[in-house]
Amino acid sequence: MTISFALQLISWLFVLSSLGWAIRTLPVGALRAEPRLQHLLFGAMVVLMLTWTFRAGLSQGLSIHFLGITTLVLMFGWDLAVLAGALALVGITIVGIEDWSRLGLNTLTIVIIPATVTLLILRFVERSIPPNFFAYLFLVAFLGGGVTVASSGLSLGVLLGIDGVLSWGTIYHEYVRYLPLISFPEGLINGIIMTAMMVFHPDWIRTFDAKVYIDSQ
Repeated sequence: MTISFALQLISWLFVLSSLGWAIRTLPVGALRAEPRLQHLLFGAMVVLMLTWTFRAGLSQGLSIHFLGITTLVLMFGWDLAVLAGALALVGITIVGIEDWSRLGLNTLTIVIIPATVTLLILRFVERSIPPNFFAYLFLVAFLGGGVTVASSGLSLGVLLGIDGVLSWGTIYHEYVRYLPLISFPEGLINGIIMTAMMVFHPDWIRTFDAKVYIDSQ
């Protein structure tokens, strides 16, 4: 599948801007002081690469697979999640699973947009609902995971449709209508992972404060 130069350029503009902001806001001090954080981040990148190699191919250029970006954002924050996701995509592109010409578009739709949607959901819940363990778990981790994978798929479909790479009918019948089938499992897996982390290692979650969400209840 060949995408236009204009779509590649627009994708890279958004990607480079996002990566620049992520690098600017990196918790450099924490990364240097905490070798455990470095190991967790590297491990998450490897898991992402392995997860993204298993996918259901649909029409040309369209595939469905688990993202895991919601868990990454909740554990490490938006900045580290974006960088880790981008590096994981570079990894699977190097080994030939993805095409270099689509790296910008893939990074935008698989990493940047889902990570940003997760962050927006988190901020909305934090501002709208008093700190609550179950609100964080169900609204952000579970529901957020499902919404995130849907936003990723819809954004990819819309961009490919506008670019004329695939017809709108093909995008809907061979891709968009299958997104609900992956949204629930994506939310469930993110919810299970975050539940385990919140119970056994809450200190590993950058966006979760046990004193606020549990001790104060």
